[in-house]
Amino acid sequence: MKITDTQTWTALVTPMHENGELHLEDLASLIHKQDDAGNGVLLLGSTGEGLALGLEDKKRVVKTASSLNVGIPIMVGVGGFNLRNQLEWIEYCHQFEIDAFLMVIPLYAKPGVKGQIHWFKSLLDAAGKPCMVYNIPSRTGVEMSTEMLKELQGHPNFEVVKEASGNVVDFQKYSASAPELAFYSGDDAMTPFFAMAGCRGLVSVASNVWPRAVRRYARMCMDSRGPDLFPLWQECSEALFKAPNPVPVKVLLKQKGWITSSTLRPPLTADELEDPTLLQRVDRKIENWYRKTKGK
Repeated sequence: MKITDTQTWTALVTPMHENGELHLEDLASLIHKQDDAGNGVLLLGSTGEGLALGLEDKKRVVKTASSLNVGIPIMVGVGGFNLRNQLEWIEYCHQFEIDAFLMVIPLYAKPGVKGQIHWFKSLLDAAGKPCMVYNIPSRTGVEMSTEMLKELQGHPNFEVVKEASGNVVDFQKYSASAPELAFYSGDDAMTPFFAMAGCRGLVSVASNVWPRAVRRYARMCMDSRGPDLFPLWQECSEALFKAPNPVPVKVLLKQKGWITSSTLRPPLTADELEDPTLLQRVDRKIENWYRKTKGK
């Protein structure tokens, strides 16, 4: 299996009961919706509140997802700042039918070039599966190093970079530094422009609530038909980030009846969202767009 065999990956939310406990039935239901749409599933990323969950909860998420016998690939997030813990996490995941890992720069520590090389090489050596490295400086506090990419791009487990710096100039800088790697957009709204710069796919937040529409949107972007779609998808993507991710996504999933509760783990709270009706409006816009573009 290659990560690039799947064009659209959904950074899946982690559903919860009102009391904050995991809602594994809702989790299974969401994964089946992504399976029906043909999107790969990324578990326990930032959208999945991976760092707010304890180890036992994370294990339950992976165990549940791998038990569903779906036809789509499953990727698991590897994050944090303790290398030994992440290596142990990878070893645990090897017990299950997991297809790939997402690896992010350690949070808070702000490592330099040598630190990033050591961190990622250690994780890649342990992975035994295709890996996607994630650049998200707004969360990690430090940019991914081009020198690290140059050094590690030939690693047999290093296949893809998820680029979410938010601008095309950085995307081009990173992709030029590591031509052996594939690059995916980590920003729904920017995907038309990242596609023009050579990206191969999308890791999406929006596909939680619009799984089939985002799959079509990503395909159209990769087919160079994305720029005309930018105004609509920018508006709708911005609505999903009116409060810290994944607050709006969980609220909209609850509004659609796809999850039982929009509960999040602290420090996140649905109270951050001031206008939930905005989500209903953009939901109608995307559903209308999907109907109008049928067959395109």
